[in-house]
Amino acid sequence: MKEKTNTLKRVNMDERTLSLVMIALNAAILCVLAPLSIPLPFSPVPISLTNLALYFMVYVAGTKRSTAAFIVYVLLGAAGLPVFSNYTGGAGKLAGPTGGYILGFLPMILFMGLFVHKHMKNKILCIFVMMVATCIVYTLGTAWLSYSAHLSVTAALWAGVIPFIPGDLFKIVLAAILGPVLHGRLKQAGVLK
Repeated sequence: MKEKTNTLKRVNMDERTLSLVMIALNAAILCVLAPLSIPLPFSPVPISLTNLALYFMVYVAGTKRSTAAFIVYVLLGAAGLPVFSNYTGGAGKLAGPTGGYILGFLPMILFMGLFVHKHMKNKILCIFVMMVATCIVYTLGTAWLSYSAHLSVTAALWAGVIPFIPGDLFKIVLAAILGPVLHGRLKQAGVLK
């Protein structure tokens, strides 16, 4: 009985360790990819790889780990590390024109997590879910951009949503195709269960 209890403790510790490693690794990936961005002359919102990283994270790490990794990333950025777009950081970035997009990623992850990780083989469903989840980010980001930059909703849509739709659709399709493959490879390697 004692041996069985020790085995269970070891298994739980291994799972906990794996979760912590996955969270830290995904937060690190976000910290590397999110600052890589292309500023646009007509918008305070740059083209970034943040949403692509998050799409893949939900496939690989699932909802809880992705959420935790994203929260770590935001806290690091709010503390001043240059992990936000264009290598910026600080709490002021969250209060600035792009803050609504950054914080909008959290409900995006939660919504995607309801479907994507469980139904990853159904590419059409996953593409649709990721599109709806991205619309959540667009809505929150546009509302905050409109308010913080004193823009009309139409102007905020043209500055922060409409030019990004083709690129975001490409990222969504890419994640729907490669996300299950990456998940399968990591599972085959014994990294995921």
